[in-house]
Amino acid sequence: MYVYLYIKQKVFSLKDKFYVTDENDNQKYYIESEFFKIPKTLHLFNADGREIAVISRIMFKLLPRFKIERDGREEIQIAQKFSFFKPKYVVEGTNWTVEGNFLSHDYMIKDGTKIIASIHKKWMAWGDSFELSIDDKSDIELALAVIITIDYVMDLQQSSSYSAN
Repeated sequence: MYVYLYIKQKVFSLKDKFYVTDENDNQKYYIESEFFKIPKTLHLFNADGREIAVISRIMFKLLPRFKIERDGREEIQIAQKFSFFKPKYVVEGTNWTVEGNFLSHDYMIKDGTKIIASIHKKWMAWGDSFELSIDDKSDIELALAVIITIDYVMDLQQSSSYSAN
């Protein structure tokens, strides 16, 4: 049975903030960045305020790469790979692949042929807002870390392309 979660970005904030709610609008998680920290660091908390994961950028890489730590140990890395036509991401440390249309925020996290999670952007929303459907509850926290990382990389690329014009 699929679990549906909704990830909503807080629009007016000095730090990046996202709230994750269930279909009844109960808060389940929240994500918050550190103010002006280099490298960029995000923290994933459960509804009780316990830190679940730390997402931090690995500096001095040609393409964006992030590490996800849980309980003080690096668990996975998310890396953007070179591609001519569309962004490509790999989740190192798992068998997961990420594929779909990242520009429209409509993609899947897969383990082989099994779909772990599907992500769809909700377009008629204030700020970034996503719907996450996931099959296995034990994958929720890692999937959230992957989604927030990809969203951050896409925002970085959009802001750099706008500033180049």
